[in-house]
Amino acid sequence: MFALAVACVTLSAQAQQVTGKAQDGAKKVQMCVGCHGIIGYQASFPEIHKVPMIAGQSATYIVSALTAYKGGDRKHPTMRAIADSLSEQDIADVAAYYSQLGVKEGDAPPAALAKAMPENITALVGRNGPDNSCTKCHGANFNTPNDGTVPKLAGQHADYLFVALKSYRVKNNAHLGRSNAVMAGQVEPKKFTNAELKTLASYIATVPGELKTVPESRIHHAAQ
Repeated sequence: MFALAVACVTLSAQAQQVTGKAQDGAKKVQMCVGCHGIIGYQASFPEIHKVPMIAGQSATYIVSALTAYKGGDRKHPTMRAIADSLSEQDIADVAAYYSQLGVKEGDAPPAALAKAMPENITALVGRNGPDNSCTKCHGANFNTPNDGTVPKLAGQHADYLFVALKSYRVKNNAHLGRSNAVMAGQVEPKKFTNAELKTLASYIATVPGELKTVPESRIHHAAQ
């Protein structure tokens, strides 16, 4: 957990170096809307899955994710190519834009709508112990992360979550995988089977959350 804290502080410091402006980000999302602006849009690499919902995600996390693609810690050909084309200011602006996209003042807090976690899910979430449980970082009901660099997961597409979790297990692949020692330790095969990861991902997808996909037409209108 100490390593996670250090990583979070470092990423947070990096994210604070550049201030993003949502109004500028609205003019820089042309490369994003073709996937993230279409409800139900599916990617085919490394397997067929829905692209993640990013509207309503925290700006700090989006910055850290794009920075990881740009630096090669996350290996995905399409996302790395897009991230490579963005400056630090571009990344901050795009992150600021998506963090407030579709967010409406007065919306009911999703955490208040969540039901009690089933026993089998509680067992999976806490398998690595109370100090290393999934909710220790991703927060109650997977919607209140303990740090801005940790993503909100509640309501995210199950098939995407499953692919993302498995990506932390990939090693020595130039086009696939995510370099994150904490997550790699959390999901290593001796702790979770693929079937258990899929069960966990399926549950998280049912939890009320703030993430959504805003249709492409609305994004184009907002960017005008």
